[in-house]
Amino acid sequence: MSEVVIRCENLTKVFQERIAVNNVSIEIEKGTIYGFLGPNGSGKSTTIRMLCGLLVPTSGKGEVLGFDVMTESEEIKQRIGYMSQKFSLYEDLTVEENLDFYAGVYGISGAELVRRKTELIEMAGLTGREKQLAGSLSGGWKQRLALSCALLHQPELLILDEPTAGVDPVSRRIFWDVIHKLAQAGMTILVSTHYMDEAQTCDAIGFIFFGTLLAQGTPQQLIEQMDAHNLEDVFIGLVEQEEAKLKAARNVDAAKEREGRA
Repeated sequence: MSEVVIRCENLTKVFQERIAVNNVSIEIEKGTIYGFLGPNGSGKSTTIRMLCGLLVPTSGKGEVLGFDVMTESEEIKQRIGYMSQKFSLYEDLTVEENLDFYAGVYGISGAELVRRKTELIEMAGLTGREKQLAGSLSGGWKQRLALSCALLHQPELLILDEPTAGVDPVSRRIFWDVIHKLAQAGMTILVSTHYMDEAQTCDAIGFIFFGTLLAQGTPQQLIEQMDAHNLEDVFIGLVEQEEAKLKAARNVDAAKEREGRA
């Protein structure tokens, strides 16, 4: 039986009266890449922040690496690698100094630090750039450095929130080559994106729109279920179906309101 690393049931987040995430249920197995797809403002980042222990859910259940997202958020934070969509490192520090800083946060020192830095600099293709200021790196290099910092403590789970947004196509491909190598080595990865070519290479994907998870499965399963040519057609079809439902619901509400005034 496959080990489930992330499991959530009816996970919901409400900000004042706005439902940002609406009853999302997913399961992600160990060693797989799960792609979270949706336009900006669809609820991807809010869901990810709840799973990382950065945001308390309004309702629902969630477990990450066996820890409860409601009551054991600190345990989750210590065991995952998290990379936000915005470059979150120190631009006035060098590549090596950024790695040293995060090593201090994770309590890594001595021979282990030397080993991990060597491994990650080589993995990210940053050899020869150790003394370069992070702020002078291009977008693609910055993201590879951020990924290296997220991996320093050898997490079991890597969560990436739109890691390649605004990055050129060549750098995106290199970044995803690294992601696939990590998964092949047994790491579990949850990654949000709005690039369909990236989603196509994931083991499983979930489409989210206005906080609601519209569908999930392997890319091929979803293409076949929707009788579509590609994932972009799948997403457009799902959004059109959801918008039709919303329109019908609004029409019903309007009719009831007219009847109430009559």
